[in-house]
Amino acid sequence: MYDLAVIGAGPYGLSIAAHAAAAGLSLKVFGRTMASWRDHMPEGMFLKSEPWSSNLSDPSGAHTLGHFGDEHGFEAVHGRPLPIAAFTEYGMWFAEHAVPGVDERTVVRVAPAGNGFAVETSDGERVLARTAVLAVGVMPFVTLPQQLAALPASHVSHSSGHRDLSCFRGQDVTVLGAGQAALETATLLAEQGARPRLIARRPRLNWNTPPEPLQRGPLRALRTPHSGLGTGWTSWVWSEAPWAVRTLPGPARQHIARTALGPAGAWWLRERYERRVPALLGHGLRGAEARGGRVLLRLTTPGGAATAVETDHVIAATGFTPDLARLGMLDASLRRAVATTPGGGRTPELSAGFESSCPGLFFAGLLTAPSFGPSMRFVHGATFTANRLVAGVRRRLRTRTAVRLPRPATPAFVTPGSPGPVRKG
Repeated sequence: MYDLAVIGAGPYGLSIAAHAAAAGLSLKVFGRTMASWRDHMPEGMFLKSEPWSSNLSDPSGAHTLGHFGDEHGFEAVHGRPLPIAAFTEYGMWFAEHAVPGVDERTVVRVAPAGNGFAVETSDGERVLARTAVLAVGVMPFVTLPQQLAALPASHVSHSSGHRDLSCFRGQDVTVLGAGQAALETATLLAEQGARPRLIARRPRLNWNTPPEPLQRGPLRALRTPHSGLGTGWTSWVWSEAPWAVRTLPGPARQHIARTALGPAGAWWLRERYERRVPALLGHGLRGAEARGGRVLLRLTTPGGAATAVETDHVIAATGFTPDLARLGMLDASLRRAVATTPGGGRTPELSAGFESSCPGLFFAGLLTAPSFGPSMRFVHGATFTANRLVAGVRRRLRTRTAVRLPRPATPAFVTPGSPGPVRKG
């Protein structure tokens, strides 16, 4: 039986695995390495965060993005956007050098098993672990507006569903949203020969300003400190003090997770976008229907009047909504047993060590934003998470006390050739 099973091999899962391995824990890491970055981001995109705040985390600090750049002949420089492709390669390099192997099989079920957990893969293998962490990234939480639900898949998609946007060359494509994903997707569509438009409920677009120099005078640095999520004291708190966010009441944390660091475009994208993409701002989406091979979008103007737009395809850059109910791999008995964050959300309420109310079951990434704040939506949060979570795992393992977990919602696993279910404990 392993000490820890890590489900997910993106920045959070890999960082946790690196810290767990350095702590001497026996572990098993599952997932396609850097899957979201490799499979769900269009070619030509750039990393929005600064390179120095985009490191995966290992205890020695030997596997930074800067070190990877030095080895591979490019500079990860403050104020210079980094291609997503380079960051993805960095994640693969990190996995090779800092993580003791990644099993790229898909996990289909995590269920209670005795005083630990059983992790089942798509080919039917069952692995046992005393503790488990779900670091599944954002893809289980893709959000599409309800108004688009009736459209066929050929007419609508999420922005995370495209690796190559050249398939839309010559087509009229409507992008919904006002954040970086919407703005960059629309820009790339235009640059690859499509005819995009942007529709957003917001009356105006927000654009980040160019980053201030790292080296500044002490007074200026005090007024607007740098942090992993930008400059200014508010960003500094979200970035550098997730522990403080966790001390707030649940409803306040939920509000912060929903509203802090709202939609905005990167400063380096603005000129490219404004030269090529028309926009309908302040327009609400009332409904949509397929009509004659195209899509009719019914909208409400800023003044409240009804209007409509016809388009060939709709790309919804409408983000991701963390929700325990969407974790199909998590046994239903565990989903029911996990206490959720006060304030109406369906996300796990976590200890300071990222442990849920089910002893030994940990969470990382987007699902933890209502507990620790908006840094959990960004790569930068992986360092805080990996340190605290692995410390929490070690505490749990040291207790060595029997843990009462709920029984699986479905029949126990059957060992091939055995006469019936095998139950532990």
